[in-house]
Parts: sequence; structure tokens; C-alpha cells
Amino acid sequence: MSGLMAGMFVAILASTVVANALPRIITDLRGSQSSYTWVVTSELLAMTATVPIWGKLSDLYDKKLLIQLSLGMFIVGSLVAGFSDSVTVLIISRVVQGIGAGGLTALAQVVMASIIPPRELGRYSGLFGAVFAVGTVAGPLIGGVMVDTSWLGWRWCFFIGVPFAVLAIVLLQLTLDLPVVRRKAKVDYLGAFLIVSGVSALLLWVTLGGSQFAWMSWQTLALVAGGAVLIGLAVLVESRVEEPMIPLDIFRNRTVSLTTLASFLVGVALFGGTVFLSQYFQISLGKSPTVAGLMSLPMILGMMVSTTVAGQIITKTGKWKAFLVAGGVVMTAGMGLLATIGADSSFGLLALYMVVLGVGVGMLMQNLVLAAQNDVPATELGAATSVLSFFRSLGGAVGTSALGAVLSHRVTGEIEKGLGGAAAGDGGSHAIPDLTVLPAQAREVVEQAYGNATADVFLAGAPFALLALVAVLFVKEKPLKTQSGLERLAAESEKPLTAAH
Repeated sequence: MSGLMAGMFVAILASTVVANALPRIITDLRGSQSSYTWVVTSELLAMTATVPIWGKLSDLYDKKLLIQLSLGMFIVGSLVAGFSDSVTVLIISRVVQGIGAGGLTALAQVVMASIIPPRELGRYSGLFGAVFAVGTVAGPLIGGVMVDTSWLGWRWCFFIGVPFAVLAIVLLQLTLDLPVVRRKAKVDYLGAFLIVSGVSALLLWVTLGGSQFAWMSWQTLALVAGGAVLIGLAVLVESRVEEPMIPLDIFRNRTVSLTTLASFLVGVALFGGTVFLSQYFQISLGKSPTVAGLMSLPMILGMMVSTTVAGQIITKTGKWKAFLVAGGVVMTAGMGLLATIGADSSFGLLALYMVVLGVGVGMLMQNLVLAAQNDVPATELGAATSVLSFFRSLGGAVGTSALGAVLSHRVTGEIEKGLGGAAAGDGGSHAIPDLTVLPAQAREVVEQAYGNATADVFLAGAPFALLALVAVLFVKEKPLKTQSGLERLAAESEKPLTAAH
């Protein structure tokens, strides 16, 4: 558990440490608002696309070796990111980090389900939720301190995760002991390629549409049609191969289908909304990166408390659906409240709204995985876990891209309206403004623009949170199993033999 937690901490750190540093990083590397979005999206996309591949490999090969390999890829990506001298190199390094994070995301939960019964998983999920929260707190704070410390700088935001990744590899080598069940089966590389290509094409359209080309243009037609065709081919391939990356028959299980849908919608709302909060704190409210990190604490504390308490109560009572429903209600309320913020919002009000959102997410996110793992045969534990992780990450990538486009469009419109077309002409590249060099009037316009645009992002994300609530309402509560995944696998494999006797 210590090794798994260290690994998960590293994965969370990779996603959050750049949050407060990004405005400075993009300014230093002379990037645009689109670059800002892609530094986040590229890691999410790589993680999303590789989660089912890692999940499938875990059914065929040594889980311990695979999770150590994913940590190794994370280390390589982190070092390249730290030494990057352009936005392009940074985005490529984030892809490598994302591939490693995909392995950690899928394999940590698969390993947990193998050794811990669902009835006990609530408690451990609560601990992992706490690690998630600590990583999410530490990330922005570390990033802010690095940026504000002259002799360190933003490059250390990437180097800081390397020791934790090395520690996780060592701990897992010393402590993790899982039986390796090798099966003779082919990895569905064609299906993986088609899934990655199809999702990438649609994400490119969502990210670049409205800025690099018009929504109604030949580029839109090419990307949407191409993405749809590739995903259609992926479904065809997955339905015919012996060992599909995403087994389609798993969606016949109602619990898996509904929790997968809810995970996707939570990803869209949560990642799409919160990834731009740090930018709002720094540009709209004029805070330093360190202060911006501290300002995100209320949401993380709300998440940490709710996920830990919910996990303990679920383990004690065996009842879990009430937490899914309550989480959906509270998360939707939090998104709606944050849709009312502006450049003049007080921190007290912002803190309250963030606590509400954090409490909702804490009750909902981890327990969706628990519900799915409890309702599938042990042979499908890896597939069910990776499918949920895949769609949550996919939702995050879609949300970041789509809501980033909403933010960029609104900011450009507000600045043009406030300063006039000529004054805004310099922003044609959608570059993120450096407030320190702007005159007072222009600075006020930019602050108002980012305040209004961030509220719009949460307003656009709220319906997705509401739809996630609708999905979990239809999930049927079933008693939590008391056997671990390995024990269930042994029991299931013995059934045919018993019947034969």
C-alpha cells in the first residue's frame, strides 16, 4: 500500500504541480492560451488513451513489473519537461508523463482490487482519496513556491516528482508480491491505435475550433468525420478480436455502464472547471502563484474529509449508493455556485463554494469505482477498473479542451469589447497577458475578462455534473462482497470443476 500510495501521489503531483506555474511557464516559453490548454490536455489525453492498454497488459503480464515500468516512464517525462526549452518539447514530455500516469491510474486500482475485498475497499479508497487530496494540495503549493523562489524556478516543478517515483519503485520491489498468471493472448494493438487516433482527432477539433479555424469549416468536417470513422472502426475491431482493449460485453452490466457514464461526466465537469481556477486566482484576482496554491486548499480539504469519512462509513455499514447520490447533488451545487464568481469575489465566498464542490467530488469519484468492481466477475476486475479510469480521464481531456475553448473565446470577446479591436489586436494569438506590463485600465479589463470567463466555464460544466447525478440515481445498490479479487478468482475458477464432479 505504501508503494501504491507513493505512485499515486506522483501521478497526482504531475497533474497539479503545474497548475500555478503554468501562467509563468507559458509566458517564459512564449506560448498562447491554446498552448496553456494543451500542456494540461496532452497529459490527460496520453493517460486516457493508455489506461485500457495498461489494464489489458495487467491481465497478461506481471502487474508489479508493469507498474514499475509506468513509474520509469513518468521519471523520463519529468526530466525532459524540466529541461524543455519550448512549448513543443514541454507538450511532448507531458505525453510521456501521461503514459506513465495511465499505468499508475489503472494498475494501482487493479492491484488494490486483487488483494482487498470490496467490503474493505471503502476504507482503503478513503486513504487513497486522502493521498489524492494531499497530492492535489501539495502540487499547486509546491508549484507556486518553486515559481516564486528565484534560485529554483518552474523547472523544479517537474524535477520534484522524480524522488517520489524512485521511492515508489523501490517500495514496490521490496513489498509487492503478486502471483503472475500468464495467459497466451494477443494484445489488441490495432484497437488501441484506433481508439487513440479517434479520440485525438475529436480533441484536436474541440481544442482548436473557434481559434485556429472556424467551427463550420473543412477542418472541422475532417476532424469530426475522421474521429467518428476511427471510433466506429475501433468498435468493430473490439467486437471481433479475442482480447479487446475495451471488452464491449462489459457494458451489458448495468452498474458498469452507469458508473462509466457518471465517471465520464464527472471528468468533464471537474477537470474542465477546476483546471482554470489557478489562472483565475492569478490573473483575475492578481494573486501570486504561492497564494493561488493556498487559495485552492478549501476544495481539497472538503474532498479529503468527505472521501475519508465516506470510506469509513461504507466499510462499517456496507451501504454505498447514498454517497453517490449525495455526492452528485453536492457537486452540482458547487459547480452552480462557482458559476457566480467574478473579478471582485471575496475569498470567503470562494472558499465556501470550493468546499461544497470538494465534498461532492470526494463522495462521488472513488465510490463509482467501488460500485463497479463489486458487481463484476473477478476475471473482469482489470477491465472494469480500466474502463472507468479511461472514461473519467477522457471526460477530463474533453472537459479541459471544450471548456478551455469556452474560456478563450469569452476572454477574447471581453478584451476586444473593453479595449476595442485595435487594442486587442495584439492578442490575436490568444497569448496570455502579462499583467505586470499592462497599464491600469487595460489590466482592469483583463481581470474582469478572466473573472467572467471562469464563471462561464463552471456554468458550462454544471449540466454535466447534473447528468452524472441522474446516472447514479439509476445504479442499483448491491451488497459489498467480502472476498478479495484473488479469492474471488480462485472461487470462480473452481466452479466448473465442482460441477464436473
